Amino acid sequence: MTLRTFLLGACSALAFAGMASAETLTIATVNNGDMIRMQKLTDDFKAKNPGIDLEWVTLEENVLRQKVTTDIATKGGQYDVLTIGTYEVPIWAKQGWLVPLDNLGANYDVDDLLPAIRSGLTVDGKLYAAPFYGESSMVMYRKDLFDAAGLKMPDAPTWDFIADAARKITNKDKEIYGICLRGKAGWGENMAFLTAMSNSFGARWFDEKWKPQFDQPEWKDTLDFYVKLMKDAGPPGASSNGFNENLALFQTGKCGMWIDATVAASFVADPKQSQVADKVGFALAPDKGLGKRGNWLWAWSLAIPAGSQKAEAAEKFVAWATSKEYSNLVAEKEGWLNAPPGTRKSLYANADYQKAAPFAKMTLDSIESADPTKPTVKPVPYVGVQFVAIPEFQGIGTAVGQQFSAALAGQLSVDQALKSAQQLATREMTKAGYIK
Repeated sequence: MTLRTFLLGACSALAFAGMASAETLTIATVNNGDMIRMQKLTDDFKAKNPGIDLEWVTLEENVLRQKVTTDIATKGGQYDVLTIGTYEVPIWAKQGWLVPLDNLGANYDVDDLLPAIRSGLTVDGKLYAAPFYGESSMVMYRKDLFDAAGLKMPDAPTWDFIADAARKITNKDKEIYGICLRGKAGWGENMAFLTAMSNSFGARWFDEKWKPQFDQPEWKDTLDFYVKLMKDAGPPGASSNGFNENLALFQTGKCGMWIDATVAASFVADPKQSQVADKVGFALAPDKGLGKRGNWLWAWSLAIPAGSQKAEAAEKFVAWATSKEYSNLVAEKEGWLNAPPGTRKSLYANADYQKAAPFAKMTLDSIESADPTKPTVKPVPYVGVQFVAIPEFQGIGTAVGQQFSAALAGQLSVDQALKSAQQLATREMTKAGYIK
């Protein structure tokens, strides 16, 4: 064998070994703006971690939940990093389905995470998911439409004010609808909004003995109010609209108001993405004077399933995507307005962010005022603001959401939807052993 042949063979073997040692992480994530932006910025991660490749599975919210839940429950091992929410983390951690995040690195600064967000992702003192962004909910509205109608939005509006204003600023001939609200069925779609709204109306999912409460007047008041308001002042086809659909409607000038996740504020206020960026105002989620606002508490977070064979590499990615340095990277590439909100104290102490994001203080106030341990006016046996933190809620919540979406579409009356919701929730809670 010549020296040249030997060296070529050795180089080939080294190259093959290098290829073989590269790990590919499969990351399941939700199809929204912040996650799409993160995918575009991963060259930074790859430069710092040359032995790790990334493969993305990007799905619509309801589909993501279904696929990820099936995979982790069956130990399918299809994904190495999951995008999951505040609902799943404590339930899955207690099942032993998630890897605790013990090695996020010396510079990660876990104590910088907002306490309200961190506590929802912590079980027995261990962090089981790292928040990519956190949110509550708020009112986003068109100041120009309010001015034209002679209206002034209070910082803390009531539902009655919102309904009156929505009807006044609606102009269906010009395709301007006074209000856009979620109607798409799903426990994390229409039921996230409607559960938070119902809390402010004095409603609750279950009483102290886990008996469903859809046969009570507070739920009828909530659903009547919502369906009538959307019929009078909402866009056509609202029963198919979730977060992304309403975001598009608002950005193109077709919504006078939108009550939804605080994370949307940067998208509606960004002139590169929104036709009404210079006309947007913000207010707290509405109330009915009963001591609870219709605001929720959530984080989309990154977690590692126990079935992953690549936990060490996965934790490096989770640490990168949820770090202070990642926020700085977004700010450098796309401006502080677009930094992932709602997770770190340092972001809200940053003067550049405060200057760029007029909604910063209201977002922080909304997150800190939501109380998952006391979400309702009357006592309840559960934790969670816009969800009920029990494993059965995912199925029950989506089934109830289908009834309420059908009521919005006019396929069922409000009374029929509530009766069906009561029956199906009672059946499932009895089957699960909550109701004796």
